[in-house]
Amino acid sequence: MPELPEVEALRGFLGERVVGRSVERVWPVAVHALKTYEPAVTAFEGVTFDGVERYGKFLGLRGGGLYLVMHLARAGWVRWSEELAEGAPRPGKGPLALRVRLEGGAGFDVTEAGTQKRLAVYVVRDPQEVPGVARLGPDPFDEAFTLEVFTGMLTGERRQIKGVLRDQGVIAGIGNAYSDEILHAARMSPFKLAAKLSEEETRRLYEAIGTTLGEAVERSRGLPLRDLKAEKKSGLRVHGRKGEACPVCGDTIREVSFSDSALQYCPTCQTGGKPLADRRMSRLLK
Repeated sequence: MPELPEVEALRGFLGERVVGRSVERVWPVAVHALKTYEPAVTAFEGVTFDGVERYGKFLGLRGGGLYLVMHLARAGWVRWSEELAEGAPRPGKGPLALRVRLEGGAGFDVTEAGTQKRLAVYVVRDPQEVPGVARLGPDPFDEAFTLEVFTGMLTGERRQIKGVLRDQGVIAGIGNAYSDEILHAARMSPFKLAAKLSEEETRRLYEAIGTTLGEAVERSRGLPLRDLKAEKKSGLRVHGRKGEACPVCGDTIREVSFSDSALQYCPTCQTGGKPLADRRMSRLLK
């Protein structure tokens, strides 16, 4: 799933290529991906894009007083082409969900792989009209996201810190992969209760959020879109690396599986050498 660093890279990539260019045609291929119907997505035809923005894990293209807002979900992506076909794409069961052709022939496809269709596309006059955007917590790169603000967010929070980091209503942009990476960098168990963090642990976690996400953004900056997913995977130290050696201490990275996801962690770095219990227990094995 694209998270803050990948969507930020998409924002920069598209911003350099679409701003100042007008839209020639829009083809909504997968109607199920459209979550709004008025204005229609074809209202962008003839419009000149004047900005590309990011809201957490949402991407927004702005032009003509409208916003084309996308949430790429687990398997969505944007594919750029310097020369898109002029004719309408064939409808079918392929990954193509939306095609935007710019004046001059360049443009981009919005695609979604797999059978779980969760890609969401909105056309709105204000990004706050998108429910997922309206509920977002502060962005980790916002100057207002200070250590004091973060500390206040955790006060009285009885959930496990892994779930808190992934909650878009608490902090915008962090998903399953980068929450694993942040917790590893902070040397913290994903099952630790947020309200139980000491002042020093809170500071360590806050710094790990900024450092981990910032480094991921820098690694992705300037890369072609086709390389961003590979860059994300290669830069991860624990997420998706069950059974491999921890790059910090050499211990074997372990996993806790859930119904539709899994988390990875290093016992030595994060849990005092003890493996985490079954997900239903949500506590350390004794």
